[in-house]
Amino acid sequence: MMEVSIPDEWAVIEYGDVLTSVSNGIGGKQNKDGSGIPVSRIETIAHETINFSRVGFIEIYDTNKVEKYKINKGDILFSHINSPTHLGKTAIFDKNRELYHGINLLRLVVNKKCMIARFFNYHCKFSRKAGIFSQNAQHAVNQSSINQKKLSRFKVPLPPLAEQKIIADKLDTLLAQVDNTKARLEPIPKILKRFRQSVLAGAMSGRLTKEWRATNHQNIGDVKPLSVAGKIIAGQSPSRSEVNFDGKGEPYVTGPEQWDGRKILHNKWTEYPKRMAPDGSIFVTVKGAGVGTTFPGCYAAIGRDVYAFVPNEKMNYTYILFAIQASAADVVLKAKGLIPGLTKSNIIDHEIYLPPLKEQIEIVRRVDRLFAHADRIEHQVNQSLARVNNLTQSILAKAFRGELTEQWRKDNPDLITGENSAEALLERIKAERAVKAPAKRRKRSA
Repeated sequence: MMEVSIPDEWAVIEYGDVLTSVSNGIGGKQNKDGSGIPVSRIETIAHETINFSRVGFIEIYDTNKVEKYKINKGDILFSHINSPTHLGKTAIFDKNRELYHGINLLRLVVNKKCMIARFFNYHCKFSRKAGIFSQNAQHAVNQSSINQKKLSRFKVPLPPLAEQKIIADKLDTLLAQVDNTKARLEPIPKILKRFRQSVLAGAMSGRLTKEWRATNHQNIGDVKPLSVAGKIIAGQSPSRSEVNFDGKGEPYVTGPEQWDGRKILHNKWTEYPKRMAPDGSIFVTVKGAGVGTTFPGCYAAIGRDVYAFVPNEKMNYTYILFAIQASAADVVLKAKGLIPGLTKSNIIDHEIYLPPLKEQIEIVRRVDRLFAHADRIEHQVNQSLARVNNLTQSILAKAFRGELTEQWRKDNPDLITGENSAEALLERIKAERAVKAPAKRRKRSA
C-alpha cells in the first residue's frame, strides 16, 4: 500500500480499528415502481453521492428484521463489487429521508469516538483515486471485488478528532469549489458541438455566404439531389475468415468505430476485398448504432455497413463532406428496420444546397475558420478540465499529509496534545478492542 508522510502528531491505524460495523444489505426481489421500502443499489452511489432517483424498492421483507438495515446519518456505502473503474466508490448518508441498505454495497459504520465519518469517507475517495483499492482487489472478467477482511486492513491516518473535523470542513469547501468549476467547464464541449452544427446548418443553407454573394455579384445556388454531386459505392463484407489483423492485403473499414474524430484507425485488412473505395471518398455509415456517421474516407475495402460517396471533379470535396454531415440527421430519419439501415437512394436522392464551385470554396474557408476557433476553445477547456480533475486528488493528498492544517496545529496545540492527542485516541481504540476481544478458553486439566 502507498506510504504517505504524516505529521508527528498523527498516528496510522487500519480501517478495521475505526469501523464498528461492516455489513451486507437486505436481499429480496426489487422493483422500480416505488412499491415497498427504498433500498440502495450500486448505481445509487455511481456519482459518489446518494442519488434517490436511482434506488430500488422491496415490497416483501421481514418486518421484524428490516430496521437493522435502515441507513443512518454518517453511514457510508462502499462499492466492494464492481468494475475496476468504479470499485471502491463511496457515498456518505447525510439525508433526512428514509433509505435501507440493499445488496451489492457494504455499509460502513465509523466509530465516532475516534474518527469523523466525513474524514474517513474522504480517505476512501483518496485511496480509490490513488489506485490502492484496485491494486489490492481480486479481479475477474469485467469485475473486481474487495472482501471485508482485506478492507479492514487498509491504512488510514489518525489525526486528533478536532483536527479531523477541520480537515473535513476544509475539504467540503475546497472540493465544492472544484465541483463548481467542473460544472461550469463540462457543458462547454456540448455547447461547441451545437455551435458546429449551427455553423454547418447556416453554411449548407447559403446563409453563411449571403453577404459574400452580394459583394461578388453571385446568384444563390440551387437545391439538388446528391446524385448530381457524385456517385455512391455500396460496401460488401468478406467472410470473417478472410479478415486479418496482420496488415496483409488491403486496409478494411467496417464502420465508425475505426474513426477517432481525426483519422481512420487501420486495424483490419483483407486479401479478399469485395468492394473497394477510392481515395477521395466520403464514408457514410448506413447500418447499426452509428447509422448516419459520416467521415473522410480513403482507399480501402469497405464492409456492408459502409457506403462510399465519391464526389465528381466539379465539386469541392470538403464542401460535399460538410453537406452530408450537415444533413446526416435528416437522412437517418429515413432509416428503416429493426436494425436501422439506409439504402443507396436514401443518400443519393437527398437534396442539398449546391452552389457553384467558387461559393463552395468560400463556404469551406469560412467553416474551417469557425471550426478552428471552436477547436482552440475546446482544447483549452479540455486542458482546464484535466487540471481540475487532478486538483481533487492533489487537495486530498495535501489533506492526508497534514498540509491543509499545518498552521492550525501551530495555533491550537491544546487541541492536539494530552487527552486530545492522536496517541490518546489510539489508546482508547486499543482499550475498546481489548474489551471486545473474546476471552481465550483455558485448557482443561487432564
